[in-house]
Amino acid sequence: MHLASQLEVTAAQATEAGLKAQNEDCIGLRIPDQHLLTMKGITAVIADGVSAAEAGKEASETCVRNFISDYYTTPDAWSVKTAGQKILDALNRWLYSQSHSQGHKRGYVSTFSTLILKSQQGYLFHVGDTRIYRLRDGELICLTRDHSTSIDEQTTYLARAMGMDNRLEVDFKNFDLEEGDIFLLSTDGVHDFLPEKILQGMVRSLVGKAQHEFDHVSHQLIEQALKNGSNDNLSCQIIRVDKLPDANNQEVYKRLSQLKFPPPLEIGQSLDGMKVLKELHASQRSQIYLVENESDKTRYIMKTPSLNYEDDPAYIERFVLEQWIGRRVDSPYVVKVVNPDRPKTALYTLMEYVEGQTLTQWIKENPKPDINEVIRIVELVSRGLRVLHRRDVLHQDIKPDNIILNREGIPKIIDFGACYAAGVEEIDTPFEREAALGTADYSAPETRFRSNKTKKSDLFSLAVVTYEMLTGKHPYGEDLAKLKDQRQLSRLNYQSAQIHNPMVPVWMDGALEKALAPYSGHRHQALSEFIYDLQTPNHKYRKKNFQPLIERNPLRFWQVVAAIEAVAIILILKFS
Repeated sequence: MHLASQLEVTAAQATEAGLKAQNEDCIGLRIPDQHLLTMKGITAVIADGVSAAEAGKEASETCVRNFISDYYTTPDAWSVKTAGQKILDALNRWLYSQSHSQGHKRGYVSTFSTLILKSQQGYLFHVGDTRIYRLRDGELICLTRDHSTSIDEQTTYLARAMGMDNRLEVDFKNFDLEEGDIFLLSTDGVHDFLPEKILQGMVRSLVGKAQHEFDHVSHQLIEQALKNGSNDNLSCQIIRVDKLPDANNQEVYKRLSQLKFPPPLEIGQSLDGMKVLKELHASQRSQIYLVENESDKTRYIMKTPSLNYEDDPAYIERFVLEQWIGRRVDSPYVVKVVNPDRPKTALYTLMEYVEGQTLTQWIKENPKPDINEVIRIVELVSRGLRVLHRRDVLHQDIKPDNIILNREGIPKIIDFGACYAAGVEEIDTPFEREAALGTADYSAPETRFRSNKTKKSDLFSLAVVTYEMLTGKHPYGEDLAKLKDQRQLSRLNYQSAQIHNPMVPVWMDGALEKALAPYSGHRHQALSEFIYDLQTPNHKYRKKNFQPLIERNPLRFWQVVAAIEAVAIILILKFS
């Protein structure tokens, strides 16, 4: 990976049972090696098992141990938010099921707070009354809020915790990091018995101090809380950000340029044992060749970068990420990126060769397609997209040219050149990344104007492709490609698919209109909903989208009117 984190911290942690016989708090900290440090970051977790729930110790230990182990095994392409939320949802369901399984009478309930430091960003997930503080410029502020309800001055109840309810509501925040930031994570046995001024003073004393001072202060916090009357378990963690990634352009470019750009290849030439059989496509940005492995005669597709961008790190990163993403996706409906059988001597991407035709060619050859065949193809493409989405990757360039139908009629999504991988985008670079834009005729408006792009953006593109398969046209004509800013979205008027193909059922037209809504909030919530609406007649769309013939097919309407008028004239002349 060309990205390498230089994140450095000083950290310490301490935990004690205090006056209680058993310590139901649990803490964990992981500072991983280089690859995981870059892709996942540093994780600190603190949990306080609820003693009234009887299985609080097991609950807190499960939360800390499993969150840390699971977080570092999630896909590299996942964002911190996606990874954290999925793990916590699964943990919460397990704890809740343990508490309510047949024969169990013990509750598995725990508070939970975690701080994740990745690249130049901090992330926190929080539920309960454990806390995360930050000291910056001498000021200590609490970044979390207690999920508790006070009955009176002496009685407080937790309103939210892990395992308390089958549905989990977690607070999530992310924020910029600064060198010198000091974070304190603590359980209520510590912060409830130390005035904020004392907390601030003790944490502030660590500015510029060495590791042994962190160890000393973490234990001092516990000792002081005990002196102040703490009757609970006591735990704390202290983390200082010593160095943030600040690699310069030369360092990153050096890593990106470890493999040279190959020259334009001629038919018959070989590169790393791959013989060029044919040039399939060439553009300003890349060349695509059909190649054959000289050792076993297996055919592949080779994509090489354009020499025009040999000194452009943003371009090279996007080219490198294309193969990085492709290697992490395994689906029969997505083209496979393969590793050559010998070390690379140049920069290129090698992909499986799919014999067949593009969806563009299929549309030309099927001007009056079988609607069931259209639905079959679109449903299979959606399966490939869902595999990408589960990796927290958006394709961003779904169009007929990027879908190939093999000889068995199975579609495969190709070309990862415009993909957005959330986990990679979180990692800072010293250069401005290329804005990955798809084709204007197929891209959702929000991807064009750098709004909040989501899985619904790929849904929009797939709906445009579906519309084109059914009609040979585009739902907004040329207006979508001509959009210049978001203010023009209201001018987009959906053209009913029935205007171009009267065989399209009303309910299917309604499903398309919803999926193609200019504002993403008006679209289906998921690809599966869109596919279901294509396959299943929905009376809601029947009623909403019923249109008279003049609106559905004006030409046909006026032809009928003219025919009626002609008959009427003939009758008048005959009997006059």
